[in-house]
Amino acid sequence: MAMTSLFDVVGSAMSAQMLRLNTVASNLANSETMSGSADTIYKARHPVFETVLDNTLQGRSLQGVRVKQIEEANTEAIPHFMPENPLANADGYVFSPAINSVAEMADMISASRSYQNNVEVLTTAKDLMLRTLQLGRS
Repeated sequence: MAMTSLFDVVGSAMSAQMLRLNTVASNLANSETMSGSADTIYKARHPVFETVLDNTLQGRSLQGVRVKQIEEANTEAIPHFMPENPLANADGYVFSPAINSVAEMADMISASRSYQNNVEVLTTAKDLMLRTLQLGRS
């Protein structure tokens, strides 16, 4: 694997984890929102990634990851009987999204660790390149 390929693969992985962190942040920010209709309430979003392969070489080589799509969760809104709320529907209900904050935080930690691991890969590759150049000077 050429060094540029390494940087491409790690760069795409870091972009993917950044998108994952952004969707988690969006989900957490909207977890306490309310609506008068179950149809208009925010639904949690989660990115779906796919591997990018390069078929131009004799064999198939890994070239990174990209976002295939961002899916909305298939969960039902949670009804709350709050007739005094100005957003309440005719029956007195407001709806909140079914977002599990604990699961979202776990996903955020996982994405953050993956991002950090990719930074370590880049740092190690840079250090190895610098040491290789120093060998040529000796």
